Amino acid sequence: MGKLRVTYVKSAIGYARDQKETLAALGLRRLNQSVLKPDNPSVRGMLFKIQHLVKVEEVEDEVQA
Repeated sequence: MGKLRVTYVKSAIGYARDQKETLAALGLRRLNQSVLKPDNPSVRGMLFKIQHLVKVEEVEDEVQA
């Protein structure tokens, strides 16, 4: 299972409280901040809700030796 790099790119000012809470739940606090999240249905659902505020990139898992 891969990971997703989520970058906060647009301010949530003027948007609904639940969208701001979703940003906080993902660990995003400042503009241009990025976090790595597992690629699973619950995270995808959160990202769908705030897709207009974030940029999402798929990242391959690092190979551990």
